[in-house]
Amino acid sequence: MLQFAAGALLAILISVLAWRVHMLSTSGAIAAAIMGTLVFGLGGLPWAVLLIGFFVSSSLLSRLARKRKLKYEEKFSKGSSRDAWQVIANGGVATIILTLTYIHREIIGCSDVCFSANGWAFLTFAGSLAAANADTWATELGVLSKTSPRLITSGRKVQPGTSGGISLIGILAASAGGLLIAILAAFPWFGIPHPLEWYQVVLWVTCAGLIGSLVDSLLGATLQMMYFCPSCKKETEKHPLHSCGSNTIKMRGLNGVDNDVVNLACTLSGAILVWFVFILRAY
Repeated sequence: MLQFAAGALLAILISVLAWRVHMLSTSGAIAAAIMGTLVFGLGGLPWAVLLIGFFVSSSLLSRLARKRKLKYEEKFSKGSSRDAWQVIANGGVATIILTLTYIHREIIGCSDVCFSANGWAFLTFAGSLAAANADTWATELGVLSKTSPRLITSGRKVQPGTSGGISLIGILAASAGGLLIAILAAFPWFGIPHPLEWYQVVLWVTCAGLIGSLVDSLLGATLQMMYFCPSCKKETEKHPLHSCGSNTIKMRGLNGVDNDVVNLACTLSGAILVWFVFILRAY
């Protein structure tokens, strides 16, 4: 209970600070406080470090070259202040993994190994956050590329910020974002006999981040709802109104599949990949 109370206090403090500097909206701050309380309170320091690493690094990158990025905001459905759905889309899978594993240990009675910072749950938790971080870094740094990105499905050149577009700088940024989480996740594995060595943790969690970001791009180019502004003649995620005030027209995608759904799929794919690798190595 003491750890849970301390975790709640820390999560609320970080969320309030993020809200004060406009990194989070009001709904986003509430969602982050709840999510942080569960991660800090149930998981403790090893789990919390990964969540903080994702949140701090991605939030700081959103402020990088802010003026240069303003011209691309018309393409995105939401601004840099994350709301509750964005927070859930990026960290919800990881939080559910931790919460269900904790319940399984306390109520059903699984061994401490599965819940510890050297078990499969921690690794899938890391894979999910690595994918979220990789995707965020790719988006924040990819729009700064001096060369036009190419659509992942066809290779056609598209404007920076276009959903489904990839570039060399975006891929490198995604790899770096996944690597950051992988390094943080590898610390509890040093010197511990296990099916995976620490350097394998770094490798596979980084790969999970990169692949998760590519899954995000693939879904963004195929299933995500995209719209067209007839006044600006530009593709955008904004609906029903574009930044210019004109009504946007649906171009493609499945109803209900917005950027938050795509981000959720991205983090889920990262978790599944690492879990699959862990199971293969363990058995």
